[in-house]
Amino acid sequence: MSTTIAPPAEAGTSKSSLLAGPDGSRLAVDPTEAVARARPRTTLRETAVQTLALSWRALLKMRRNPEQFFDVVFQPIIFTVLFAYVFGGAIAGDVKSYLPLMIPGILAQTVLTTCMAAGVQLREDMEKGVFDRFRSLPIARIAPLAGPMIADLLRFATAAVLTLAMGLLIGYRPGGGVLGVSGALLLAIVTGWALSWIFTWIGTIARSAQSVQGISMMILFPLTFLSNAFVPTDTLPSGVETFVNLNPVSHLVTATRDLANRGQVTAEVGWTLLAAAVIVAIFAPLAVRSYSRRV
Repeated sequence: MSTTIAPPAEAGTSKSSLLAGPDGSRLAVDPTEAVARARPRTTLRETAVQTLALSWRALLKMRRNPEQFFDVVFQPIIFTVLFAYVFGGAIAGDVKSYLPLMIPGILAQTVLTTCMAAGVQLREDMEKGVFDRFRSLPIARIAPLAGPMIADLLRFATAAVLTLAMGLLIGYRPGGGVLGVSGALLLAIVTGWALSWIFTWIGTIARSAQSVQGISMMILFPLTFLSNAFVPTDTLPSGVETFVNLNPVSHLVTATRDLANRGQVTAEVGWTLLAAAVIVAIFAPLAVRSYSRRV
C-alpha cells in the first residue's frame, strides 16, 4: 500500500487538505475555498445589512483611533489659510477677491486627499490579517470594502464642512445661498466617495500601505494642481490649459463654484455626477475581484 506525502506548504499560502479523487489519486483542497464555493449566495438585502454592519465597525474603529481624523480636521484649516494669504494678493489682488475662486478648489482638493486614506487603511487591515477572518465568514465579497467606505462619508463631510467654515471665517461669502452651498458640499462628498473606489482598488493590488500612499500621491498631485482649482485657466500656457480643461477635477471645481457662488445647476454638475458613476461602475468590480484574489 503506497502512501502519498504532500509537499510542505509554502510560506504565506493557505493550508490544504488531501482528498481522494475518483481515480484514487490525492487532490489538494483549500478548505477556505471549498467552504466559499459551498456557501449560498447572499441576497441584496443581506449584502446591505452586512455592509452597514461593517461600516459600524469602521465607525467604532474611528472612535477608538481619533488620530484618523487629524488630516480631515487640520488639513482644511491649514490649506485654506495658507493658499488664501500666500496666493490671494498675487492672483486676485486681495484675499477677499480670491476666496470665491479658491474655496471651491480647496473643497475639491480636500475631499480628494481624504479619499486616499481608504486605500491605505484597507492595505493595513489586509496586512494585519483582518480580511482573512472576513473571508471565512458567510458574507458578500463587497461588504468588507463598501462598509468602511460608507463610514468614510463622515470623514468627507467633516473635511468639506471645515473647509467651508474656515472660508467663511476669513471672509468668503457664497452667493448661492444655503441650497447652493449645500449642493456644492454634497457634490464634493459624492465625488470623493466615488474616487475612493480607485484607491480601494490600488489598496488591493499594492504590496504595502506605503506603496499605496506613494502611488496615490503620484495620481492626486498632478490632477489637483494641474486644474482650475487655484488659478484661472486663461493665465496658463495653451498646452497646459488644454490638459486643465480636460482634467475631471476641473469639472468638479467648476461645478462646485457654480453651485456655491451662483446657485446654478449647470452642465458641469451633470458631467461630474456622470464621471462619478462611471468610476464606481469600473473600479468597484475591479476592487472586489482583486480583493477576492489577494485575501
